[in-house]
Amino acid sequence: MAELIEPIEDYGLGKKAVKKGTLSKIAVIGAGSMGQEIILHVSKCGIEVVFIDISEERIKEVFKAMDKTLDAVINRWGLTESEKRGILQRIKGTTDYSDISECELVIESINSKKPGTSINVRKEVFQKVESVVAKDAIITSNTATLMISELASVLKNPERAVGLHFLSPADKIRIVEVVRGAKTSVDAYEMVCKFSRLVQKKVINCHESPGNIHTRMVVPIINEACEILMEGVASVKDIDETMKLANGNLFGPFEMADRIGLDKLLKWMNNLYEEFGEQKYKASPVLKRLVRINHFGRRAGVGFYKYVDGVATEETVTCAEIR
Repeated sequence: MAELIEPIEDYGLGKKAVKKGTLSKIAVIGAGSMGQEIILHVSKCGIEVVFIDISEERIKEVFKAMDKTLDAVINRWGLTESEKRGILQRIKGTTDYSDISECELVIESINSKKPGTSINVRKEVFQKVESVVAKDAIITSNTATLMISELASVLKNPERAVGLHFLSPADKIRIVEVVRGAKTSVDAYEMVCKFSRLVQKKVINCHESPGNIHTRMVVPIINEACEILMEGVASVKDIDETMKLANGNLFGPFEMADRIGLDKLLKWMNNLYEEFGEQKYKASPVLKRLVRINHFGRRAGVGFYKYVDGVATEETVTCAEIR
């Protein structure tokens, strides 16, 4: 009988053995406001994160923004300085896709500022990711209104693609919407569910449909809030207070719109209206006017509310301003 000889390198003391499926390192493509929320939350859960953005300058801006976000949590006694250091040490920023080659799961979370749908940009990202990661790595998208099957159509292995939609704020909302595409494999789906549990999220299974659950529910509410404001029935603040105190919502519709980003919200509405053709998804003129004057919400310092260092002030848009 032939003697079984194992390579001596397998016993090397310096060799770091990483078991497949441990999800010890993941990647995020695009570090806008939602991308940053995902990055920070995943790192808080003890998982290493490599994020890709467009330039070294942008990467510095992202780290500065995340540092500021964590400082705000520290000021509320929600975090210690040592915990903050640990979170940031698990995060790496890069412009090079080859740096994510060892990641077992990738989350595409780009926020294209170009007008119209971002489907083609996202497809390009999917192809770049597939060219560098392992054959069994999972590629997901945080898209709310585009179809994962369409994004996966450019992949050589479309069965690896899954929709994984985080809701904002990612550190407080305890669910993720998980969407299987037409060709998503059982293994890919189960890996995404495992990851969701690792980052302390409950999986909400969704059949493939633009908007999933949350976005399709939120868009008509925000549109109706805009209609009430435009009619002069109540102020921005009073409409938000009513929805929070009467229904127990974390945010009012205008607060939510500002957090999402009014330009991003407008894209959601346009995508849903194009898909379903229903009036409830047609963007309110109020929203369009604010986007035209670059009032994009919290990240721009002004939306329905005005912000100082990311914190809403008492100043809001008035009925007269949007008519």
